[in-house]
Amino acid sequence: MDIQLKRVNSWEDLKKFIYLPAKIHAGHSNWVPPIYRDEWKYFNPQKNKAFSYSDTLRVLAYKQNKLRGRIMGIINNRYNSLKNEKTARFGYLETFKDEEVVRALLNHVEEWAKDKGMTKIIGPYGFTDQDPEGFLTEGFENRATVATYYNYEWMPRFVEKQGYTKDADYYVYKLRVPEVIPEFYQRIYQRVQRKGQFEVLEFSKKRDLKPWIVPVLSLMNECYTRSNIYGYTPLDKKEMHDLAKKYLPILDPPFIKLVNKGNEPVAFIIGIPDMTQGIQKAKGHLFPLGFLHILKAAKRTKQLDLLLGAIKEEYRGKGLDVLMGVKMLASAQKAGMEVIDTHHEMESNTKVRAEMEKMGGQVYKRFRVYQKQL
Repeated sequence: MDIQLKRVNSWEDLKKFIYLPAKIHAGHSNWVPPIYRDEWKYFNPQKNKAFSYSDTLRVLAYKQNKLRGRIMGIINNRYNSLKNEKTARFGYLETFKDEEVVRALLNHVEEWAKDKGMTKIIGPYGFTDQDPEGFLTEGFENRATVATYYNYEWMPRFVEKQGYTKDADYYVYKLRVPEVIPEFYQRIYQRVQRKGQFEVLEFSKKRDLKPWIVPVLSLMNECYTRSNIYGYTPLDKKEMHDLAKKYLPILDPPFIKLVNKGNEPVAFIIGIPDMTQGIQKAKGHLFPLGFLHILKAAKRTKQLDLLLGAIKEEYRGKGLDVLMGVKMLASAQKAGMEVIDTHHEMESNTKVRAEMEKMGGQVYKRFRVYQKQL
């Protein structure tokens, strides 16, 4: 097996690491490139604070002196300390169709993780659950959305052949935007409104969002930590601002709903118009004209992608999901949206999945995170 593995140690190595997927997926109509400006920040230890509390390695694989693959190994020490685990992660695994390269890259990360005292490895997974997670296992006929993996069908098979088994599955639902809000939703909405305990905040300008960024992400921290969301690591203030800087340029204020009780945010949901067709046309570059393609795609799309949402634990079951849902559907109707992509829903999250199915949602994609004992 003529495979050489090289750790990323230079700017030139990192450039190869970042741009390799575009070569692997050339002509792959449903693959969407990342925004490369964000990639350079994400993989840079000087700009991504997650490196400061994680052990990492980034590796390139060469076969017969040709670049054939890449992988990243991550040990999130903050998460392991919080959960009392010894778990490593592999992520950003990309190769041409070559099982030997996949095996070599995974074996390298496994050996590195064992040397660090880890007893288990999961993946694909990044530093946090805001990063792409899970290989696509169903729904290959559909284009990727922002912040999700899109891999070839053979990749999960190659990974399974290396001894990896299912750790967690995510479902993605497609919901049709109804012409009329369903009656059962309207009844719940009106009942909650009559009680007058909660106020739904809506936005029309990005500058109005800024005062709410830290309160909303703090709420996300609290909800996701208390709910033991799979793989979630709490963010500090700097990471909140970094996350906001990443997504604020693409957020569309009408698709952000915030529920207040008094002056305290207790629930939120964030969606964005699907702009992936524009990202494809821009080839992942914002400049000189890429951002225009992305903005145009966001205005023309008929699909709304949900990104994040949470409800404070003590206010669950009080209809806040319906309050936000009715408002979101109204905004989607006004914008001419026809479908909603729900983003990842844990297979075990039966309550949310039941709500999606009650609204007529159909599973149209599945993602899987794998695990292996070391």
